[in-house]
Amino acid sequence: MKIGLLLPTFRDDARAVLAIAQEAADAGIDGVFCYDHLWPMGSPTRPALAPFPLLAAIGAREPRLFLGPLVARVGLGGRARLRQEFATLRTLAPGRVIAALGTGDRLSRQENEAYGIEYATAEQRREDLRELVGELRDDGEVWIGAGAPATNVIAHEAHVTLNLWNASAEDVRRESLGTRVTWAGDLREDLGVHLGELADAGAAWAIASTNVAREALYEWRRGRGVSSVI
Repeated sequence: MKIGLLLPTFRDDARAVLAIAQEAADAGIDGVFCYDHLWPMGSPTRPALAPFPLLAAIGAREPRLFLGPLVARVGLGGRARLRQEFATLRTLAPGRVIAALGTGDRLSRQENEAYGIEYATAEQRREDLRELVGELRDDGEVWIGAGAPATNVIAHEAHVTLNLWNASAEDVRRESLGTRVTWAGDLREDLGVHLGELADAGAAWAIASTNVAREALYEWRRGRGVSSVI
């Protein structure tokens, strides 16, 4: 199982985030990921770094790391722009970009409305997601952020990875019977045990949220040695 880290991007200075990405690479973490939000959920006065420029900078600086958004929302970015963003990022970091996609939901609707971006219906967002997956999957890895059953079906039909957020090991095991599964979320304090449970359940990646005690995660990774793909 590969190990990833969500970077703390809700700030207005990228230097500390770039330093964390370097620490993660030095510790043997496999990949880093960025939120795709205009502000932290429910806090519109706080800043947020744009994911794609930051990922491009990390990709150029840290050739050992996989990288991607978690997740890029077709409901915010639109198919055409996201297709171009991923094409550029894949050119800068060939073979290391994970096109993790989602539809967005009512909790993020306020971001669209604040910037005058149309908030399409769930059906239209799912159709855009389905088409974008088809456009991206032949050129690299694609994940879909799990959500409504109708969204999860797209991952199964397209034979791409389903990313589960804060799911139990039992949920990971159940979903992995139908498609490749990755996990992201808040690791328990007994992170080694938790990661072992996720690996045993079939998770191909476990991505720790920004709440993780990073040094504990790094220490665990150093003790485990080189990761392997499930």
